[in-house]
Amino acid sequence: MSGARGEATIQIGEREVRILFTNRALAEVEGQLKRSIIAIAQGFGDGTSGITETAHLLRAGMEAARRDVGEGGPAISITRAFEVLDEAGFAPTVTAVCEAVAAVLGYGAREPEPKNG
Repeated sequence: MSGARGEATIQIGEREVRILFTNRALAEVEGQLKRSIIAIAQGFGDGTSGITETAHLLRAGMEAARRDVGEGGPAISITRAFEVLDEAGFAPTVTAVCEAVAAVLGYGAREPEPKNG
């Protein structure tokens, strides 16, 4: 499927954790945190978003990736997301999450046309 998707991989030793963001995944996080994804994203710059927001985004991204490949079993829990966050570390996790979220938020944006002259 193409469209507004942002994907990334978080490396934990020799293991990789795939995350996928779509508008649906981001809307789930908005509902859980009662904040817009724009406010959450801006919060990483101004300090109002942190570990809690990262974990909720991570869980949504892991769950969307699980559904994307048709993997059965239970949904990814927030506990599992915190385990991955603890294993991978905050900095690499938040970087991967923010880059993948930005791909969704920026999807379809037009590049500014060059000015002549």
